[in-house]
This record gives sequence, C-alpha cells and structure tokens, in this order.
Amino acid sequence: MEFSELLDQVGGLGRFQVLQMVALVVPIMWLTTQGMLENFSAAVPSHRCWVPLLDNSTAQASVPGPLGPKDLLTVSIPMGPNQEPHQCLRFRQPQWQLLDPNATATNWSEAATEPCVDGWVYDRSTFTSTIVAKWDLVCDSHALKPMAQSIYLSGILVGAAVCGHTSDRFGRRLVLTWNYLQMAVWVMEWTSARARALAMTFNSLGFSFGQVLMAAVAYGVRDWALLQLAVSAPFFLCFVYSWWLAESARWLLITGRLERGLRELRRVAAINGKRAVEDTLTTEVLLSAMQEELSVGQAPASLGALVCTPGLRLRTCVSTLCWFAFGFTFYGLALDLQALGSSIFLLQVLIGVVDIPAKIGSLVLLNRLGRRPTQAGSLVLSGLCILANMLVPYEMGALHSTLAVLGLGGLGAGFTCISVYTGELFPTVLRMTAVGLGQMAARGGAILGPLVRLLAVLGRSLPLLAYGGVPVLSGLAALLLPETQSLPLPDTIQDVQNQTVKKATHSTPRPTVLKSTHF
Repeated sequence: MEFSELLDQVGGLGRFQVLQMVALVVPIMWLTTQGMLENFSAAVPSHRCWVPLLDNSTAQASVPGPLGPKDLLTVSIPMGPNQEPHQCLRFRQPQWQLLDPNATATNWSEAATEPCVDGWVYDRSTFTSTIVAKWDLVCDSHALKPMAQSIYLSGILVGAAVCGHTSDRFGRRLVLTWNYLQMAVWVMEWTSARARALAMTFNSLGFSFGQVLMAAVAYGVRDWALLQLAVSAPFFLCFVYSWWLAESARWLLITGRLERGLRELRRVAAINGKRAVEDTLTTEVLLSAMQEELSVGQAPASLGALVCTPGLRLRTCVSTLCWFAFGFTFYGLALDLQALGSSIFLLQVLIGVVDIPAKIGSLVLLNRLGRRPTQAGSLVLSGLCILANMLVPYEMGALHSTLAVLGLGGLGAGFTCISVYTGELFPTVLRMTAVGLGQMAARGGAILGPLVRLLAVLGRSLPLLAYGGVPVLSGLAALLLPETQSLPLPDTIQDVQNQTVKKATHSTPRPTVLKSTHF
C-alpha cells in the first residue's frame, strides 16, 4: 500500500480538502495584489516641468494682457514628440513669439530649453499620490521604476530560495505560517491523484480573482501609501487561521515523524466523516503500508540530487525553464499596463477575467490531453500572441491590448500547468525544494522582465521579441518531459528512477521473431 491509497481511505477530496483549499485561496488573492500593486502605486501620471508663469502666483501677476493657462503653457513648455506639451523640458525664457497666429511650434531652438530643474507638476485627477510623483521617477530617472520593481521581486526570489528547502527540512505548515510562499504544493499533497489537477486549478484561480481584487481596491484607494496598507492588512487574518491548517502527512511519514503523521491522518479522516477508518489507523498499519517508502525516505535528499540524479536532471532543467518563462514574460508585461493603453483599471480586470476561463480550460486539457502537451501548448500559444504584437501598428491600441491580454491569459494557463506538473515530476523528499527552485527561476525571470523594457530605446519591438520568444522556446522544451497524468506522486528518488525504467521498458520495441519457413 502506498500513501495515495492511505489518502483515499481517509478521503482524498472531502470536506477537509475543500476547507483547506478555500483557506489557502484567500491569502493567494491578497498575495496577487502585492505583485500587481506597482501598476497603481507606481503609476506614471501625466506631468510637465514646473514653470513660474503657471505655478508661481507672483510671476503670474506680471503676465502682460489677459492670457489664459493654455497660452502660458504654450510659451513655457515646448511641444513633445507626440504633439503634447513636453514632459521633460521647459523654455529657459517665455517664448512670446509662439503666441503669434502665424508662428509654428518649431519657432524655437534646442538651446532655448532646459531640463525640469525646479521639479515637475503632476496630474492628480486619477491618483492623488504615487511613488513616481513622490520621488520624481520620471525623465532621466525613469529607469528607476523598473529597477524598483526588480528589487522588490529580488526579495521574493530570496524567499523562494530559502523557503523551498526549509519546507523540506522543517515542514510545510511552519514555513507557510510565516510567508505563504509554498501553498500550492501543500494542497496537492493532501489531494488524491484523480482530483489533483482540480485542486491546483482552484488554487491558481486565486491569482485570477486577485487580479480583479487588485483593480477594485486600487479604484477605491488612490493614494499609494493607503493602498499599500489596504492590501497588506489582510495577511494578519491569514496568519491567525494558518495554525488550523494541517501539516503534510506525506512529508511527516517520509521524514520519519510517524506519530505526527498518524495524528494528521486521523484528524483528516474525522473531518471527512471517515470514523471507521480513523479507528483502524495505527502506527503498525503505517509501518506495514509504507515500509519501502519509509526506509528509502530516511536517506537525506539535497538540492544537488536535482541536478546530479539521472532521472531528475532533465526534469529539473526543463521545469525550471518553464517557470522562468512564466515569470519573465508575465511580470514584464503585467507590471507595465500603462504601456498597453486604455484604462489600467479595466486592463487589470480583463487580465483576471480572461485568466479564469484560461485556467479552467487548462484543467480540462490537463485531464484530456495530459500534462506535457497542455504545458507546451499554453506556453507556445501565449508566446505567439505576444510576438504577433510586433506586427500591430502602434495606433491600433485596442488590438495591441487584446493580444497582450490573450498572451497573459495563456501564461496563466501555463502557470496552472507548471504548478501541477512540477509537483508530479519530483518525489516528496525533494518536491518543495524543486518548487522553490522553480519559483527562484520564475522570480529571476520576473526580475529581468521589467528591465527588458529598457531595450525599447533601441527598438520598440525588442521587448516584445524577448517576451514572446522565451515562452515559445520553453514550450517546445516541455515536450522533453515525461507524462505524469494519473500516476501516483513519487515519494522517493527511487520511485522516480523506477518510473523512468518502466517508461524505457514500455517504449523499447519488442524484437521481431522471424519464424523459419519450410518449403
């Protein structure tokens, strides 16, 4: 008997699993708002240089004649490339000749302009305050915004690196209680094989709902500091009820903590209404049922095993590449909604709304087509949508936004796939380490994603080429992975190697036996 059979006895998809999934979806939603927060807290409002004629009452009093704000803007700020007032230059002296009806906007020289040495004036009609307006992250300092995004994501990378390995050593609940970075795989370990994809899809839908939640909260709170507080405070509630969550019994048993594993299994059986099973669960039953897994599971497993073990090396490299592709492209595009045009509130909602059918569709495909083709297809299709934007003229903003949202929806489906796939590819003793490595890759990609936007100064299409090319290549690489649909979760490295051997045995053609023919 394996752990999957024990889990079926206590209930692989019962009241306990439903409660646990709901309890974890709530913090996932708020965790998503943290990731998307800078679309609003770091939004770049319309701005222009501070000029005395418009922003100093004493200077305004010396203006000759009845001139309105529009005229004063004309003589104070040159026109920019888009025929709007320049955001980073002003005239050294008022250019009164520009008020002549026969004058043109080119009746001035570059020597007559200077940078915004006295600061900027920002449009506060949409946001009362953003970090861009507070610290003037515009013009020559505009690169500091994607750098700030990358620094924030670097902190999450460190968390993924530390918490994945820590979870394998000290347990899922202890680490989860403090940071909520490893929720998805935890749900998987308490769910039967037949409901695993359903549980993971429901879990990943928390990110979709979080996108919509982010737009709603940001629409109601327009100050960046209050917005940060609004999306952070709910984690205190999550911290309080996290102590109710059960530790992974699979991890407890594999690491030799039989008594605790037995208590958790009995507790789950009681919640799921399996009273008869609860009474039959004893230490002796666990020992006899999982004797092989327990003996092999006692051997320490390290990060090096992921790259040194023949059966795991390819899985580690390809799954890590898929995680990287998701983080790189998703955060590169989703953290710059203003570049997509239209209302950033509407775009944020659309990303979440499109993400929902994409993930539900991925659930159907995961169960119908399998893990490998669904993973490859979602990444390739999302990349093609993004690459198609290279052919769309800048003026066709609606089509540009549509393709970008569809591409992000495909990445959402890919995220669901890789979340399920990674958990099934690696044994219990290394599962959280593998997920932590994958999250490190995703965050590494997320760090690079915003910085790639700076390549636009060399060519408008260069960022899109990178954002689209990486998921296409990763999707093709995913075809090298083994199929794991309906297979039990491997508990040990030996289980993975056994699966590899079985696959090789089944894929080896039987030799053809030629019977002798007598004439």
